[in-house]
Amino acid sequence: MPETSAANSAAPGTEITAETVAHLAGLARIALTDAEVEGLTFELDSILTNIAKVSEVATADVPATSHPIPLSNVTRVDEIADVLTLDEALQNAPATADGMFRVSSILGEEQ
Repeated sequence: MPETSAANSAAPGTEITAETVAHLAGLARIALTDAEVEGLTFELDSILTNIAKVSEVATADVPATSHPIPLSNVTRVDEIADVLTLDEALQNAPATADGMFRVSSILGEEQ
């Protein structure tokens, strides 16, 4: 990975520098051009800036949410109803064995 002259081009006060991006790219074994390092430096710094803005607003008195609208599952009560007998369940099966559905082997071996 070539060292770039952009390695020291970060603006003062930024957390992500071109040197940091080049170092991370080296650790990930990703070859980046000078233009890519410069673009990623700007993008990553922008992401960190926006995270910092959200962190300023997200205080302890603001509850964390995964959905803006409360969700709940709509389920029915599990009630026992008429069920099929074994003979009724197996009556249309193409093949049965010992009161079970018989299916062809998919692994190439009989079990």
